[in-house]
Amino acid sequence: MATTQPTLEGVNTFESQLGGITVRGEAHSLSAWFVLALRLMMGVAFLNAGLDKVLAAGWGAQGYLLNVAATNGNPLQGMFLWMGQTQWFVDFLAIAVPWGELLIGLGLIVGALTRLAAFFGAFMMLMFYFGNWSIEHGVINGDFAYMLVFLAVAAFGAGRILGLDTYLERIEFRGEPLIERYPRLQYIFG
Repeated sequence: MATTQPTLEGVNTFESQLGGITVRGEAHSLSAWFVLALRLMMGVAFLNAGLDKVLAAGWGAQGYLLNVAATNGNPLQGMFLWMGQTQWFVDFLAIAVPWGELLIGLGLIVGALTRLAAFFGAFMMLMFYFGNWSIEHGVINGDFAYMLVFLAVAAFGAGRILGLDTYLERIEFRGEPLIERYPRLQYIFG
């Protein structure tokens, strides 16, 4: 597969400043394909996980919440115990986790409300990171890595790469594109 090296005016540059430190990068022309691949990979993974739970009769989070954190030295053990012992929260998770995974996966696959989906995906992975706490091989594990993938998908506006967010942002409302009329929507589209 042939790729072209970007010319100076065609270089995809990105820059950010945080705490007085500026970072700048230049993306290769293939970067869009890899960002798309990350979005689709996480979308398929979450859609499958959500479908498995939605279609499984009697799926619940209580056993996980009560047992996993208590056995692995988790720094949030008390919080997980509270969640597992609080019936309304267990009932909430019985709906939120499977349907959340399914909707996050679907949103990522079609590229709709991508940043919103990626935010909730990253939040779920953070909770799984602490729930599956295991640091014998270091503090970085698969759950942590997936959380960073979700954040990268959001940061790169992956929903605009062969996704519906490009079209959703252009929907006109009262004579102007939705994203221009309501600029804060940039935090859920993209």
